[in-house]
Amino acid sequence: MVSKFRSEWSTVLSHLVLAAVSLHAASSRGAAAGFLLQTFAAITMLAPGLSTHEDCLAGAWVATVIGLPLLAFDFHWVNGDRSSANLLLGGGMVLAVAGDHLGPEGCSVAGQAVLLVVAVTILIVAVFTANTYGMWGGAMLGVAGLLSRLEVDRLLLLPKEDVCRWALAAGSWAYCRALHTQRLQWE
Repeated sequence: MVSKFRSEWSTVLSHLVLAAVSLHAASSRGAAAGFLLQTFAAITMLAPGLSTHEDCLAGAWVATVIGLPLLAFDFHWVNGDRSSANLLLGGGMVLAVAGDHLGPEGCSVAGQAVLLVVAVTILIVAVFTANTYGMWGGAMLGVAGLLSRLEVDRLLLLPKEDVCRWALAAGSWAYCRALHTQRLQWE
């Protein structure tokens, strides 16, 4: 009984924190669309009975394959790396359209691949620009992607998906700070 109660609260709290962090980040200047997609996906997963609904899962898919590349797009664009920015966003758009043809396992692998590619590219740019928040953001996004590939149901006494959302929320917060720091350096 206590384990089920803890699991339900953990799920609700991880969705709320991810939504709050993303909404706060969206209110800042850059990458608002990517953060808003994450916010809406996290909030819709909280609606009773919707977390397994096909439209809700499609929303989470779009938030992953378009929202995360939008975040990386802004990071690359501000640094003048227009080709990488466009490549990431274009790849996300193609995956969003192709999602119906991939099947559940293909969508899972593609979503995790997008998360890891975004994390690695953010980490590379952050290292070269000495942006500490970007390094932490890229690392946390990478942790979320790697944890989602584990073949276990629970991590740290919580459901694996909740731990991944906590890592994604921490990565989003650090990434928001990285964008702010980056913009201050360029102004």
